[in-house]
Amino acid sequence: MPLNLTAENILLVGSILLFLSILAGKTSYRFGVPTLVFFLLVGMLAGSEGIGGIQFDDPKKAQFVGIIAFNFILFSGGMETDWKAIKPILWQGITLSTLGVLMTAIGLGAFVYYVTDFTLYESLLLGSIVSSTDAAAVFSILRSRSLALKHNLRPTLELESGSNDPMANVLTIVFTTLVLNEEEGIASIVPFLLKQLLIGGAFGLLAGHLSKFVINRIRLDFEGLSPVLVMALMFFTYSATDALGGNGFLAVYLCAVYLGNQELLHKKGIIKAFDGYAWLSQIILFLTLGLLVFPSQIVPVIGIGLVISLFLMFVVRPLTVFFSLSLFSMKNRSRWFVSWVGLRGAVPIVFATYPLVAGLERANMIFNIVFFVSLSSVMIQGTTLSFVAKILGVGLPESLKPRTDVDLELADSVKSELVEIVLEEGAAVGRSIVQLGFPRTALISMIQRDGQYITPNGTTVLEKGDRMFILAEDNEALAAALKALDFKLESEQA
Repeated sequence: MPLNLTAENILLVGSILLFLSILAGKTSYRFGVPTLVFFLLVGMLAGSEGIGGIQFDDPKKAQFVGIIAFNFILFSGGMETDWKAIKPILWQGITLSTLGVLMTAIGLGAFVYYVTDFTLYESLLLGSIVSSTDAAAVFSILRSRSLALKHNLRPTLELESGSNDPMANVLTIVFTTLVLNEEEGIASIVPFLLKQLLIGGAFGLLAGHLSKFVINRIRLDFEGLSPVLVMALMFFTYSATDALGGNGFLAVYLCAVYLGNQELLHKKGIIKAFDGYAWLSQIILFLTLGLLVFPSQIVPVIGIGLVISLFLMFVVRPLTVFFSLSLFSMKNRSRWFVSWVGLRGAVPIVFATYPLVAGLERANMIFNIVFFVSLSSVMIQGTTLSFVAKILGVGLPESLKPRTDVDLELADSVKSELVEIVLEEGAAVGRSIVQLGFPRTALISMIQRDGQYITPNGTTVLEKGDRMFILAEDNEALAAALKALDFKLESEQA
């Protein structure tokens, strides 16, 4: 029997769905499936054609949920983006998030126009909707312990996924308008695009400066209110930018990147809070999109959806990446990996609600194709990222993967790297720590030996098989510490 959501049962149903999603997500990586896919499937099972029977067919509400969720996801990702890490690859990321998105939209749009009976503008609209990589999927997968990458690959991919939604958003709005009003012409893209990006970028940086001033000047008596204050600033940044004619998503991301690299009161608490908000937003967003989908309408488009998805993965994305990065120094194996991390997820599905809200004739078909393309992308590419990284030789060895399960409460101003290594044969074995010439900016915080944990000091003699936890101020300090330990890194670079 269909279940209609009311004020009486919405909290009960919502809490059950959240609980089931978290349980599903906890076990998902045992089977190599990204957590977000399970959130989506739980929503589909709870929907009108699933066992839950929840009636939900409102693209406007889904779009609103998507906008709120994107704010939290982009802001959280931006706050955790290290400027020092992205500075060397800034232009690579910007090129991928602008030229790369445009080329993807045009290339895939041309293919859709050739293999379907869509009009040119409808084809370009579909290409625009799936032209950006999904920040939620990329952030959640790359920041898991299962995947650690050499050199600048991770910041490149995170910068691209965090900053390419505005371009895809603008193209989606433009081509939705052109499908409705074909007489306007494609030339209308340029001024609208420039206005969105320039105002969004400028106001985002301005909002970052103002937000830093507000956060540090107000000095709230209760630390728990700090995330609430930042949330208010985040929504103000988005809405004010949108009111000025700029792209709110770009503004929110840039504002967060700026704040994440400044000294702020209660900064660690704010980052932790927004990490939780981002995860909650991702779950609610994927559940909502799952509820919005009618599986029976997906089946008829599986054939064309699979053709479009495979063409996007194996033709358009690689060509776009290789062309966009042709002016930059990067080995081909790294370019191939960047090509494979073209994950589509919730972002294209939310963008696919724009034609639904606008009432386009083929909006339902476009939505269903986009949903299938996004789901197949996360299922195929998301489940194979670790394998592809290993094949291409761009993954870090197990001994140098960053530790994400150790929570050290450090001062907000401390910038640190924490890695775990196992000491094998080398000049450091049999010597005390004081004899190694260890850098002042790094320390061995703990040694695990024969099942026991040792707190080392200068006289501690290192033995073969010692598992050491090294805390360093930055990458340079970490490299010096590893050199002092005579720890050999793989010479092959990405």
